[in-house]
Amino acid sequence: MQIKLYKLDRTFRHFLSAFILLLLASTFTGLAFVYQTTQFAKTGITERYSGSITSPSDDFDILEKYPKSYSEMLLNTHNHLFGFAFIFFTLGFVFYFNSVITGFWKYLLLVEPFFSVLITFSGMWAMRFIHPGFVCAVIIAGFLTYAAIFIMAFTLIYELLLKKD
Repeated sequence: MQIKLYKLDRTFRHFLSAFILLLLASTFTGLAFVYQTTQFAKTGITERYSGSITSPSDDFDILEKYPKSYSEMLLNTHNHLFGFAFIFFTLGFVFYFNSVITGFWKYLLLVEPFFSVLITFSGMWAMRFIHPGFVCAVIIAGFLTYAAIFIMAFTLIYELLLKKD
């Protein structure tokens, strides 16, 4: 017996939809924070991690403009890897049972985000401690990460709330 999301009990479909909508709200909030701190620009992203201020000029310097310390990088990486692992596990688990996207594309959407997240945060470390040019890897992998979330989430919302027999 194959589970079809759109055939599940109405209450369970609404439960899953509420979870996915909250996950989307969380994702948009995260993206708003990234925009607020980087303006989605290469220079903003590089400055966020590598800094643009090496010594304070006065008491009003913005701490975000300092290079991130090793411990700050560890904490940020730990929290995000841990969180994204659970996000993609739970979202992927539900997405596995969708009947809208199948075959290769389903497989790609289930597996690829785990690699994109690793590349994103590895790129942040490389950008901070090796060379600012790694910002391109961060941008591409970050885009793929969020594209996967949105594609899976909107597919699931469609199947859980709109798709009929």
